[in-house]
Amino acid sequence: MTRRLWARLLLVGALLLGALTLPGPARADLQHPRQDFLRSSVSGLFLHWGQRTAPSHTSCTGWENDVTAAGWSADYWVSEAQKLHAQYLVLATFHSRLGYARPWPSKIPGSCATKRDFLGELIAAAKAKGLKTILYMTDDPQWHDEGGHEWLNSDAYSDYKGRDVDLHSRDGFGEYSYDLFFEVMDRYPELGGFWIDNDNAYWERNNLYAKVYERRPNYTISNNNEDTPIMDMISNEQKTGMSPSYDYPQAVYTAAPRLIEADFKLPSTGSWWYTGSDSAVDRRLTLGRLITNAGSSVKALMAETAMLGGKFPSNQANFNNFADGYLDQIWESLNGTEGGGYLHGGLAPGFWNDGAHGVTTISRADPDKHYIHVLTPPSTSTLRLRDNGYRVTGVTNLRTRAPISYSQSGGTLSLTGLGGWDPYDTVFKVTTGGREGIIPASTYTMSASASASGHGAAAAADGDYRTYWDSNKATPVSLRFDLGSAKRVQYLGLNQREDSVSYARSGTEQSARIRDYRVYVSSDGTNWGSPVKTGTLPSRRGVAVIDIPATTTRHVRLEVVNTHAASSDSTRYKRLRIDEAWIGTAYAAGGGTTPVPNRYEAEDAAYSTGSTVDSNHTGFTGTGFVNTPNAAGAYVEWTFDSATARNAALAIRYANGTTAGRPMDVSVNGDVVSAGRAFDGAGAWTAWADSTLTVPLKAGANTVRVSATSANGAPNLDHLDVEAP
Repeated sequence: MTRRLWARLLLVGALLLGALTLPGPARADLQHPRQDFLRSSVSGLFLHWGQRTAPSHTSCTGWENDVTAAGWSADYWVSEAQKLHAQYLVLATFHSRLGYARPWPSKIPGSCATKRDFLGELIAAAKAKGLKTILYMTDDPQWHDEGGHEWLNSDAYSDYKGRDVDLHSRDGFGEYSYDLFFEVMDRYPELGGFWIDNDNAYWERNNLYAKVYERRPNYTISNNNEDTPIMDMISNEQKTGMSPSYDYPQAVYTAAPRLIEADFKLPSTGSWWYTGSDSAVDRRLTLGRLITNAGSSVKALMAETAMLGGKFPSNQANFNNFADGYLDQIWESLNGTEGGGYLHGGLAPGFWNDGAHGVTTISRADPDKHYIHVLTPPSTSTLRLRDNGYRVTGVTNLRTRAPISYSQSGGTLSLTGLGGWDPYDTVFKVTTGGREGIIPASTYTMSASASASGHGAAAAADGDYRTYWDSNKATPVSLRFDLGSAKRVQYLGLNQREDSVSYARSGTEQSARIRDYRVYVSSDGTNWGSPVKTGTLPSRRGVAVIDIPATTTRHVRLEVVNTHAASSDSTRYKRLRIDEAWIGTAYAAGGGTTPVPNRYEAEDAAYSTGSTVDSNHTGFTGTGFVNTPNAAGAYVEWTFDSATARNAALAIRYANGTTAGRPMDVSVNGDVVSAGRAFDGAGAWTAWADSTLTVPLKAGANTVRVSATSANGAPNLDHLDVEAP
């Protein structure tokens, strides 16, 4: 079995969808088809908006009338979510600090309910654009008289139920909100699910969550700050204190493949809801949070403070407009990717050389396509990071497509001659030829000096991130590899379980990761001698690599002397869990400088009558791009020479700002080599993309023509890149 195939099988095993469940009672499916839209999402828009949105209204009818008079439109929120490149919206109106209003016509008395169906309008508007709407539900009655007004009506609800129910009590409020869950489920089959702000004992006693899944199998349930196993996703609220401040996942304490979300405010100061202020939005902090979360496969739920009529204050609206164009340029590195350095493979994220910091992402569709996100650049012109066994075949700047000089040595990928850093995120696209030099886990046997029940050493090398080895809080503790026969060993790779923060947030919330270690080797598994390597691992997320002097041996022993958590954190003190451990026999032998393709601009090519050379959409190369007539048969044709007959990779750069595809036939020297090739819509004319294919070229002059096959015509065409010989 090849190393590349082995890596892919591990990935497939970790990502199988279906009835994969965590052990223990009251647990939902860890992975389930209803979660697909969340798993494929990058981010969501969080909307706190209700009766106490400034100016606060105590009259339910007065609030609804003023909202409508101010021009509230569901389409506006959906449009703003699209600018943020979000895939879902969470509406928090039934919120304990916002007056407990229901933005839908309700038959259940107890708090404000509108006659206009704001929720239904939002669900429909979002669905029309391919987005989902999720409804926030609170469990908390303690703010029932917030601002000196009583927001809950126990008498009305008691009359409805035919007995006394105190909505000020947690049980009474739990019963009231329990009824609302069922009303919502009956009214809105297209809702995406519920986002719950903590648990309520009444809900739990009455099996609410299981009933939600039973009645609406397509709904997801998320919980805020509590990792409730039966729910699909845990959200982590407004985490701060990490360094750098934008690296949000440092404060996350839940391990994938559990669905994880980070919810945070975009305004730099103030409440989660609009109170009359127009706080600034820190672009670097916000984009950094979005990108680092994507680099850990954590969903970013970004909160903005809608005003009475739904519009956002100017600073937030301006940020959304900026983000729209900014994210277009790097969207391929976020959309359709997973965080690199974790269960999906990928290059090493985190703290790099000379003060540099960032994350990596890896394509879900192509495990040899990676992205390096440099959020804090190095103080030098060189960037170095662990290659994790990938053989690199090319590096380019994602925005400019310029080739980047690189080299690989000793397990490290070095990019050189760098400069012109983006102020927020410089992205390098890395292509690889698979992983090499890694011993397949199926060929060796694991053992440990201590293990917790149900979490034996074998789980540390089974290719399944739903299982893990647990040391049972024994330190020192040893994890042993029996390779079956003598093999060359160069390094150990460790993915520790990401179920603790990676820095000391407090005395009782600390990192359960390896600190001091020793590595031994033995030919017989009995005589170990002195350690071949001792050291200290930093408390950091992602893969950890321990290099040792190259040796040939059958047995390897990793001895963990201690972990980072202090004794004040009784939960994590001495705790050690390892998802996967692997051994490298040699470092990946990558190549050097990326060959520069030959570029042919569309404006210099031949094109159909009626075409124009335009420059009104940014991001093109050369002097402009070709805009063909909207008609079938519209074309652009390039002519160029090839020194020899060969197969060459072509990259056709285009932009389709519509939501409909604009297919084209691709012909080489008069022969159609790709009929009706998809050139899909991205919704923005600045979202340039490459369509790549390999074609036969002849020695001498060659022509490449792209011809529209539908009445919509061709997309805007920027250039053709031809692989250099």
